[in-house]
Amino acid sequence: MQEPEFTIGIEEEYLLVDLDSLALAEAPEGLMDACAAELEKQVSPEFLQCQIEIGTKVCADIDEARDDLKRLRSTVARCAKAYNLAPIAASCHPFGDWKSQHHTDKDRYNDLQDALGGVVRRMLICGMHVHVGLGDDALRADLMGQMAYFLPHLLALSTSSPFWQGEDTGLASYRISVFDNLPRTGLPPTFDNWSEYERSVQVLVDLGVIEDSSKIWWDLRPSHAFPTLETRIMDVQPRLEDALTLAAINQCLMRMLWRLRIRNQRWRRYDPFLIGENRWRAQRYGVTDGLIDFGRGEIVPMAELTEELVELVEQDAGILRCLRELENTRDIVLSGNATVRQREVVDAAKAAGKDTDAQMQAVVSHLIDAFHDGL
Repeated sequence: MQEPEFTIGIEEEYLLVDLDSLALAEAPEGLMDACAAELEKQVSPEFLQCQIEIGTKVCADIDEARDDLKRLRSTVARCAKAYNLAPIAASCHPFGDWKSQHHTDKDRYNDLQDALGGVVRRMLICGMHVHVGLGDDALRADLMGQMAYFLPHLLALSTSSPFWQGEDTGLASYRISVFDNLPRTGLPPTFDNWSEYERSVQVLVDLGVIEDSSKIWWDLRPSHAFPTLETRIMDVQPRLEDALTLAAINQCLMRMLWRLRIRNQRWRRYDPFLIGENRWRAQRYGVTDGLIDFGRGEIVPMAELTEELVELVEQDAGILRCLRELENTRDIVLSGNATVRQREVVDAAKAAGKDTDAQMQAVVSHLIDAFHDGL
C-alpha cells in the first residue's frame, strides 16, 4: 500500500473582545472585509457575530502549518486592532453571556437557527479542528474506529474553557458540555467499513434530515469536503505552539495506525461507552488527573500516559518532521495546559485582592497576550 501524504489542515475559531472593556464585541463589517482582502477564503464569519474562523491551506508538514497559521493569526490580530478589538483563542469567554449575542445573518446560520432552535443560541464556544490527509475512503473508515480511543487524550491536553458567564464551572472544558446539546455530536459510532458509514449517513439524507455529512458533528469524522479524517474534539488553543503540537499529535497517531495496518495489525477498538468515560474524565479534569488505561485496568496519570504516547509515535514524528512538537506534549502536561494557566491567573488576581469581575478581566488580558505569543 502506498503511504498517504498525511497532510495537515487546521481550522480555528476565535472570539473578538473590546480592548477597553475586555467584553465580547461583534465583528464590524469592515473588519471582515479587511481580513478577507488579505486572507481571501481562509477567513470567514462564524455562527455568532463575535466570532471569526480561519483555516490553513493544505500543509505538507508542521513547519508549513506553522508559517500559515502564524500569518492567519497575525493578520486577524492586526486587522482587529484597527477597530480597538483583539482576538482570543479560548473555547469560552470567561464572562461573556450567550443571551446577549446575535447570530450572523447568513443563509447557512439562519437555517441552523431554524433547525436547532434555542439549543444553538448557547453556542458561544470555539473549537479547533485538525484534518489529516489520508485519501482512501476505506482507510478513513478503518482508522476512524481506532483513532477514537485517543480522542479523550487529545481533549485532556487541549482544554481551554473552565469559565462560563463569570464562574468557574469545575470543568476543564465547559465547551464540550455546551456542544453536546446539539444532535449528531459526541464520539463517532463504530463502522466496520466505508459502505456501512455511507449507508448510515444516506438514511438521514434520504429523509431530508440533513443535506449531507457536513451536518454530522462527531468528535472525529470523515470530512465531507476533503479526503481527510477531521478531529473535532479539541478546545481551541490560546498559544500558537500548543495548537501546532496538537496538530502534530493527530498526524503522528494516524500514521502510527496506518503503520499497524500495513503489518496486518490494528489498535483495539473499545466500546464507545468505555471511551465515553475517558471523554468525561478529560472534560472534567484536563491534564490534572488521569485517564483509564483499559488494557491495564487502572487509572493512569496524564504524565505517564503522555510518556507512553510520545514513545508510541516517536518513530512517526521523526518521519513527519515534528519531533519538537511531540516533545512539547510533555510541557503541556507538566507546566499546565490552557485551563490550568487561566486558573493560575485567577488565583494570582485573588491574592492581589481583586474582585470576581477583575479576576475574569485578568483572564481575558492573559488570553490576549497568549494569542500573540509566538507571532
